[in-house]
Amino acid sequence: MIISFSCTSDFDEINQEPGVVRTEEASGRYFLTNPQFKLFAPDRFPYWRGPLLHGDRFAGHFAIGFDGGWWSGELCYAYDAAYTDATWDWLAGYLRDIDVFLDLTIQGGDFENQRMYAVGLILKGLYYQKYTDIFGEVPYSEAGVADVLSPGFDAHRDIYAGVIEELNTAMEMIGDATTTGEALQDLAENDLYYGGDLQKWKKLANTLKLRMALRALGAEGADFAEAAITEAINAPLIELPEENALLEKDNVIDQFTSSVYGDVWHNFGLGSNWTVSKYLIDYLRDNNDPRLEKYAAPAIGGACLMPQPSSAAEEKIVDLMLSNLDDAGVEYTRTDTTVAGESRINIRMAPNTYYVGLPGRLNITSFYFANYNFFSIPAERIIMPKNSGDIFPEIILSAGEAYFLRAEAAVRGYGGDANALFQEGIRQSMLLWEVDEAAINDFIANSPMATLTGTDDEMLEKINTQRWVADYTDGFEAWAVVRKSGYPANVAAGVDDPDIYGFGGELNGAYPQRMRYGSNEVSTNGNNLQEALSRQGPDLQSTTLWWAK
Repeated sequence: MIISFSCTSDFDEINQEPGVVRTEEASGRYFLTNPQFKLFAPDRFPYWRGPLLHGDRFAGHFAIGFDGGWWSGELCYAYDAAYTDATWDWLAGYLRDIDVFLDLTIQGGDFENQRMYAVGLILKGLYYQKYTDIFGEVPYSEAGVADVLSPGFDAHRDIYAGVIEELNTAMEMIGDATTTGEALQDLAENDLYYGGDLQKWKKLANTLKLRMALRALGAEGADFAEAAITEAINAPLIELPEENALLEKDNVIDQFTSSVYGDVWHNFGLGSNWTVSKYLIDYLRDNNDPRLEKYAAPAIGGACLMPQPSSAAEEKIVDLMLSNLDDAGVEYTRTDTTVAGESRINIRMAPNTYYVGLPGRLNITSFYFANYNFFSIPAERIIMPKNSGDIFPEIILSAGEAYFLRAEAAVRGYGGDANALFQEGIRQSMLLWEVDEAAINDFIANSPMATLTGTDDEMLEKINTQRWVADYTDGFEAWAVVRKSGYPANVAAGVDDPDIYGFGGELNGAYPQRMRYGSNEVSTNGNNLQEALSRQGPDLQSTTLWWAK
């Protein structure tokens, strides 16, 4: 028997015929790598339209809508089928990859291996948590089932409960094991997250369980949440930097198979660029957070031109741009000038000096007043092209988040020293970004934002705001944090001035609560989709999900 599949780094060492591998030489390990990177670093098309233009912007981390860019800041806040469909098709189509791995490693499968199967269940859990938190109800119990061409949609609650049960099963299967086997039965380097270390996978599963249980807590029918929280905090969780679940950026696979931010940034010129948002820059800068220079670069500055306003609405936009510079402590001069026969405002500021965020969701009028050189862009390590150096990895789940989850559980009465856990969350989050230890210690010792005080709600605000900061570049998860907790409050509030901001679509300035379903699902699985909508609510970005605040 001969099985064909795509090769891996050590394929030639075990295969005598290029392109095929004999069963005695084969292993399920060769089928794990693809689903690992495709979930967090898909090809350039969905990476651009999904994590970047939806997740990172809905989170309030990145912003577009500057003069010279391709889009107004309203893009995606006002529903766009092409951009939504790219995200839906990526995630809906992902199931095939993880299903192959599970089918091969399940008891009775071609490469039966209970411990590999457990790893597959955990990866499936990561997938469904992301998938259902973006769209709401999705096919789960019937998805991938043989002969079911039009799977039904499962309630959000049932997906959460089902995933947590599968995580429990995976952790039980792993037990005390440290590897999936010997030689070809060891995942080893084919495991891009943990190099085959099963105890790290077990901690990842338990931390994901805690994340989901706390998110479900308080939602209607979430009767499983309290027990799951108690179980999770009494079992090993991710604690140390070496236990962070990260996906190192690939420097071999082509960007049309696995992408990075830099593949978008450097391939298309200024039009496809983006900036760091005012929400995030203001928070980091105003609180002397040492992650600022790790997250962003100072504004290019120099001579920055704006049109002369010709209406009261445009005067407000000019005021916004200048007040934004004032908020950032920018010293600048303002003069009137003429360029190509047109009257302009010339703002001069020191180059590469100030951190200034771009207000999100600017409308098309504001777009022309938002000079690109006013604003901070992501730090070089984030937007670095492939094969050019150390690119910041994809965050799957980190020790910092694990400590913040434990701190939240402590505030909610599940035991533990909430403040100590919170401060360790800050430390671990900063270590992930290679912040100097002395700067970390100074921030924790001296910043009011690094100590939990006040009411439970005030402490939960700090915890969730720090989670939001720590989730930078993991926009879909940061967006879920805001929707569940309501923090940071200024992000969750949306926008309120149609003279400045985009008010298109059904949101009308409100904060987006979900993404719409893809057009392909509407046309091929419409009856099941309509049944889901009858439970969940209309297929609109404003429809609140089951667990949301």
